[in-house]
Amino acid sequence: MRTTWEEAGWERLGDGIARRRMPGWDETVGVVAGTEGVLLVDTGATLRDGAELRLAVRRVLGRDVTHIALTHPHFDHVLGTAAFAGVQVFAATGAAELMARGRDALREDAVRHGVDPDTATEATDILVLPHHGVHGELTVDLGDRTVLLANLGPGHTAHDLTVLVPGRGGAPEVVFCGDLVEESGEPSAGPDALGRQWPAALDRLLALGGEDARYVPGHGAVVDAAFVRAQRDALAARFGAPPA
Repeated sequence: MRTTWEEAGWERLGDGIARRRMPGWDETVGVVAGTEGVLLVDTGATLRDGAELRLAVRRVLGRDVTHIALTHPHFDHVLGTAAFAGVQVFAATGAAELMARGRDALREDAVRHGVDPDTATEATDILVLPHHGVHGELTVDLGDRTVLLANLGPGHTAHDLTVLVPGRGGAPEVVFCGDLVEESGEPSAGPDALGRQWPAALDRLLALGGEDARYVPGHGAVVDAAFVRAQRDALAARFGAPPA
């Protein structure tokens, strides 16, 4: 039986656009639906997360995910991908190679953050690598709508991908930012972050989305351009990056 995004526990962001803040690590997963395709933005931290997301999309839309965009190669955003058989997976150029040689590191990071060791092993053993690397910008056709995948990093990682969904009927654009933007806490900067380059990535993000877009962080509530700009300035002060 079909249900609504709200009934399924998702936040509707516009016509055919929704997102869910996942339990556990509060990572955001997004969905964009067209007449011929359905794009999922990130896949959660475990195979169980991925399977639940797949079923939720099917319950609401009556059809399956056809495309996946991975915003960056951290465990809480990629380990659910194997639950989506036959789906075309996109990520920033270089992410596939990093994931291929870093399976053990992904598993260790997941376990360190509280994922059950057996669950983490299961996901990394059948890890799905991105099929398509995005260098610059790439348009994905979903039928009656297109989405823009933009490689705007480095910043949070060396492989940050964002997803721009044009608005309809005067509605604002929606930008899925991955962890280039975080609202629920100070932006996380692990050993793979490129702090001095991060503010420039947010400058490119703001140029892409513009002043009126809705920006969807990798963790936390939806924000506006002013929030992104303030976070950009805080990161510049934190890492000693040059001013805009």
